Amino acid sequence: MKKIFIGLLTAAVIFSTPLDVSAKEVEVPEDIYTWVQSTSRGNYFFNTEQMNYRVKSDGTIDLYTLNVPTLCTYDDIQIQDVIQKRRWKNQSLEGYDILAGRADYLTFDFKNGTVQVTRRVDLDDTLTELDSDITGEPVKLADIPRTSVIGRFYRTILIWARFNGEDLIARSTGKLSAADAKLNSKDYPINKITLPGDLPQEELDEDKDSTGKSDENRNTHRRRNGVTTRTK
Repeated sequence: MKKIFIGLLTAAVIFSTPLDVSAKEVEVPEDIYTWVQSTSRGNYFFNTEQMNYRVKSDGTIDLYTLNVPTLCTYDDIQIQDVIQKRRWKNQSLEGYDILAGRADYLTFDFKNGTVQVTRRVDLDDTLTELDSDITGEPVKLADIPRTSVIGRFYRTILIWARFNGEDLIARSTGKLSAADAKLNSKDYPINKITLPGDLPQEELDEDKDSTGKSDENRNTHRRRNGVTTRTK
């Protein structure tokens, strides 16, 4: 019983002694990152400059696989939550006094209609890597609610990619196969998939209009919610 009490006391000390940290002012280059939304725990961006299609071993572009780096800057509570979890796992806290957020590297698989976080990286206030892990499992896009934070985030990324398909192909380090080069852009796989929270077919035309307006509005208004983020 005494050993159990000592263990509980030790855990209490660990979780009651946080690092002296708070949300940092982070410079997020607006020519690289597009802001999507803010929540009570962070601001969500995706990297339009480094988004690209996978290139196969033969040098041709794989239109079924899209790679997207994303960024989330944290508020104070989220920072402390990450630090406490690392303490619990006995992971290093070096550099975590300037923890500012994370980068998720997403892979969208249009053949299977899934998205996977292939790498998650903790970042300091200069957007430099602190630590990373690879833990994500593929998730069906059709199963992600549109009203969820992640659903709105992924949906906005994919809509942007649909409207910037030619640019994505141009920045991918490969070339289209002879068959893909003959495709009309509307026949690219990204235009055939089900987005998170897609509406029934009869409502899609109306949804297209409302989505365009809401996406435009989202990118012209930014809430901070305790996270200091500025674009340069």
